[in-house]
Amino acid sequence: MSRPKKQRCLQFTPCVFYYKPTGVPLRYLEEVEILPDEIEAVKLHFVDNLDQTKSAQKMCISQSTFARVVNTATKKIAFAIINGKAIRISKIVS
Repeated sequence: MSRPKKQRCLQFTPCVFYYKPTGVPLRYLEEVEILPDEIEAVKLHFVDNLDQTKSAQKMCISQSTFARVVNTATKKIAFAIINGKAIRISKIVS
């Protein structure tokens, strides 16, 4: 049995929840799901230009956990772009 997932501090809520290739209706596309903590990690690291340590502190997680989260997110985004999939950003469930 694995440990329970530590609560992450998320401050960013995107205003758009889907990205897709143009010219193809969404109903014909497969989706790749990006979790709220993954989109927060991408924003902090790549948009806000924070290093992994500072980004991890903002999310209240360890640096190694942050590295895993941002790595998973970038792999999902790259996979979706290369393979023409839609990207769905999950909404935060309270």
